Amino acid sequence: MDTEGTYDARGTRSGSVPRPAGPPPRPALPPRPVEAPTAGTSLGDWLRTPRAPAEPGLWRFGHKPRPDADPDRVPDRALLGGAIVALLAASLVWSLWRNGYVPHSRILLELVTPADWWGLERPQAATTALAVYNSLVAVVILWTAGRLGNWHEVFRRYAVDHPQPSRALRTALAGAFLAWCFTQADSLNDYAPSVATVQAGASPPRPLLPFGDLALYLMPHDWLYSGTGTDVADRLRTFATCYHLLGAAVILWLTARAGDWLTAVRGLRAGRGSGAAPGGTAPAAGTSPADWPQLRDAGLGAVADRLVAEERSGNMNDVDCVRIRRAWTTVKADPARLGAFTEAVAGQGARACLHPSGDRDLPARAATHDLLTSQVRLGHYPDTDRTPATRRGAGAAIDPGSLGSSLLAIGPFGSGKTRHLVRPVVESLALQALAGKAAVVAVCAAGTPLGPDDGYDVVIKPGDPSSAYDLDLYGGATDPDEAAALLAEAFAGDLAEVDSRRAATVLAQLLGPYRAAHRRFPSVPVLRELLDGSPGALADLRARLDDETHRTYHRELDARERQLGTPGDPGLALAARVAVLDRPAFEGFFDTTGESRPFSLRALEHPLRVRVDVPERAHPEAAHLLTRLILAQFTIGATARGDRSLFALLALDDATHAVTAESVRGLQRLRNCNAGVLLTLRALGDVPEPLHTSLLGSVGCHMAFAGLSTWDGRLFAQAWGTEWVETTEVAKHTVFADQPLTRAVHALRKLVTGKAVTTDAVTVRKVERERWSASELAHQVPAGHAVLSLTTVKGEHAPPLLVDLRG
Repeated sequence: MDTEGTYDARGTRSGSVPRPAGPPPRPALPPRPVEAPTAGTSLGDWLRTPRAPAEPGLWRFGHKPRPDADPDRVPDRALLGGAIVALLAASLVWSLWRNGYVPHSRILLELVTPADWWGLERPQAATTALAVYNSLVAVVILWTAGRLGNWHEVFRRYAVDHPQPSRALRTALAGAFLAWCFTQADSLNDYAPSVATVQAGASPPRPLLPFGDLALYLMPHDWLYSGTGTDVADRLRTFATCYHLLGAAVILWLTARAGDWLTAVRGLRAGRGSGAAPGGTAPAAGTSPADWPQLRDAGLGAVADRLVAEERSGNMNDVDCVRIRRAWTTVKADPARLGAFTEAVAGQGARACLHPSGDRDLPARAATHDLLTSQVRLGHYPDTDRTPATRRGAGAAIDPGSLGSSLLAIGPFGSGKTRHLVRPVVESLALQALAGKAAVVAVCAAGTPLGPDDGYDVVIKPGDPSSAYDLDLYGGATDPDEAAALLAEAFAGDLAEVDSRRAATVLAQLLGPYRAAHRRFPSVPVLRELLDGSPGALADLRARLDDETHRTYHRELDARERQLGTPGDPGLALAARVAVLDRPAFEGFFDTTGESRPFSLRALEHPLRVRVDVPERAHPEAAHLLTRLILAQFTIGATARGDRSLFALLALDDATHAVTAESVRGLQRLRNCNAGVLLTLRALGDVPEPLHTSLLGSVGCHMAFAGLSTWDGRLFAQAWGTEWVETTEVAKHTVFADQPLTRAVHALRKLVTGKAVTTDAVTVRKVERERWSASELAHQVPAGHAVLSLTTVKGEHAPPLLVDLRG
């Protein structure tokens, strides 16, 4: 299958990025990653888990949007207290009514019934009318108490407003409790008296609720009270049992409707079916994302069955799944690849369309990833007043959509920038590179824990003789002016006294003639001699140029010789910077003769995983220079790509002295190039002060770790702006009484409490305040936390919110 080198096996494509010969042997099937896809979750369940659309920064895997906070929501304590008070009040009122302590309680009933019903001997019709009357009174009392006590809200909040199966379980417990209360309020003994009681003609005891009396008196008298006492007792017991069963059934039916038990049962059956043993009945094909419906819709049922079999046998992981999905996307864009794709998947299964390295996973994972959404989880939003109700308790994540606007993270040593941000992001992009979706370049100091060397395709260690790769000093450029601009940015971008444009001109005056004479750019020692103005080096270069063919290059050398030693000549400053790389430790590096294997950032069109270990401890100035060089090469290489389908990320674990005016402008150009840069700094003081505002404005995502200084916090507060908030001000005013008795009461209250009698004047208004003030960022961000704000390349915003990075 022609995949333009994206999915070809190692060494099968000419002109590809070189790799070390003899890679370490790898097992046929890599071990399951520590978090693949999530702990205790199979690949099929991971694919079936819904991923709801969410705002930037929300972890979408299994996310269930929470409703906005209701400003009129009654607190739990007040709600439960009101419900209990209403229940006690209803019990008291009904007890007084039931025991005859309410005078003239039957006056309304007597007005609409014959007067002779209420003599010493009452007819059956009077007893029935009294039962109806008491039942109506009981309904009115219960309805009033329920409205006053907000019983419906209690049932909804603590039983109904919960996800399944918790909702079904809570409503079932509530229904069982109500059914038990119903049977106890109308006990069986109340309707099933003993035989002696019936034979004696005594009336059975009255139940607590009147509804049983109503049902009893509505029954024909001859049906229940004919025959012997034993027969009457048996019929009453039968009636009580049927009455209680019917009432309990009605209660359980209502709670079942409220709890949606039918949906819960269907969900349990579906879950049991999906979790069946391999030998059990499998769900119907094409009913879930794990069944590859996109392939079945295209008529590739056999290919989909092969992938389903691979998933169920445990031979497929999340990287395989996303990689094959990516390959299918390229097939849809170019139908000519359909035959090769079908043959590869049918023959190789989960190993089809492999990454050029042959890897199917990383050696280890330190973060939680969801490759279907390209997200990596950074932590979670704590349940605080500052966090919106829709995000409280939800996971915090980042994806290429936000990284495409670049991210700036600032925090002191030990705040967790590498552990909680750089390592997870680089790991996520490395996994996406294995899936053919991204390319990542990580720059860090030697020894930084960004994963083992086996997890990268290219590892460059300048100054380390064991390094298998070299760094292309000129970034793969073939044009002398472009190469000069790159070197000028690296060598003089941080020098305020040297103009980068003049430095680029000086370099171009030397690189152009040298390339014309040697068909390559000069090595570091030769470049140093040329910048120093060594007569021998310049004379040798001039001698290699033809007087007629290279006349323009002779003029360039003449101009360079005239500038040597003049005030303001940037050549000496450039030579001093080049001398930083012309050290014994770097001997053999930055080779231009073709004897080494230099890596160029022009290869960002391929899904590469690259790590550059700069010698921060042994040669800090060289490390800063190389970091600036890589940043400049990345911005040029990312914008010059012909194929921008892969997301490219450059992660600078320490961007100290790497940010320049030109690099800030380059960050802004990356937004529409499907690329981004992750910058971490200990403080904004590591950046020239004139660039503070422009740097914060050029990146779309900001992250402030715990321990930030108030000076840096002030700039973050300005970048995040203000918002309208509602404030409540309470003013206490002393009450001055006019009446002697009132003054005496106030004096007694002041004597007891020690405080004067006051009234509260409450003022509610909206004011404009900073989202996060400098003081709050410096002193109210706990350890292990950070304030994160995101902006996607599409312009979607997520406000600065506190994120707990520890879980």
